[in-house]
Amino acid sequence: MSRPTRRVLLAGGAACLAAPYVARAAEPDFRLKLGNIVSADHPLNVAMARVRDRVARETDGKVMIELFPKNQLGSDADMLSQLRSGALELFAQTGVLMSTLVPVASISGVGFAFPTYDKVWEALDGPLGRHVRGAFEKANLVCMEKSYNHGFRQTTSSTKPIRTPNDFSGFKIRVPPSPLWTSMFKSFGAAPVSIPWAETYSAMQTRIADGLEQPLIGLLVDKMYEVQKYCSLTNHMWDGFWVLANRKAWERIPPNLRDILERNINEEALVQRREVEHMNATLQSKLQTLGLQFFEVENAAFRDRLVSSGFYQEWRKRYGDEAWGLLEATTGKLG
Repeated sequence: MSRPTRRVLLAGGAACLAAPYVARAAEPDFRLKLGNIVSADHPLNVAMARVRDRVARETDGKVMIELFPKNQLGSDADMLSQLRSGALELFAQTGVLMSTLVPVASISGVGFAFPTYDKVWEALDGPLGRHVRGAFEKANLVCMEKSYNHGFRQTTSSTKPIRTPNDFSGFKIRVPPSPLWTSMFKSFGAAPVSIPWAETYSAMQTRIADGLEQPLIGLLVDKMYEVQKYCSLTNHMWDGFWVLANRKAWERIPPNLRDILERNINEEALVQRREVEHMNATLQSKLQTLGLQFFEVENAAFRDRLVSSGFYQEWRKRYGDEAWGLLEATTGKLG
């Protein structure tokens, strides 16, 4: 089976969302809204469109997923509130941004923890992932087994390239509303500014911040190359999405239909992971043609700064020895 190209994935994203598979004329028994913060042509939503169509077909139209990308239902905080109340049945969100409700969910975003995608999946498909999913369960949410890929995050700037930890000194960098991100960049001497993703483009235009950090796919689909000049390949943290369900809404679905829904979400995650790995590995040349200048950095120097600043010790205390031990079982000793 041939691997889909970036052009096929991105060009087909909006079409997939706009043209759902219709299995039958009757109204579905279960209509599930799925919200997220990324664009319609992001690989997450392209994958979710495939899930939607297969679920509709396999349930003979009894279960219909309606996709609401790019904050159509409000900010990430708004959608989390809707998910908890039952106004939103499904929510795809990163673990780091879910940490406002489930603190340990952000552990997969610890700076410079994972050297490769293989190590990410070893952790999240193994004991660490089970620990995080258990924490979601305690918060009365249902978490699907397989997480989706967003990619390793890079650092961009409109003012200067970031080549060493010292280049972060006084640097105003946009970060999501998350204590983990804020803590890490403060360890480098930066001045992190928490801004929701939907407001980031305008914040770069008006120089509320000098730069941001995001996987390459995010820089492309949301056109951040228009408001940024330099991209440093820091690979400072991995980011991905958990698919979460409101428990009451989930348990209203009969077990046989629930199994179809869960199986398709988990199976599609494995496909989407490979697609994003391939895309992020090939996007540099595309973004260069759009004006971004790229710089390689010595990642070890950044990790050493986190060790010397006490960042890892602080977050070990926050997460607790059990969760931190599960992380280091895959990553090795962090500091």
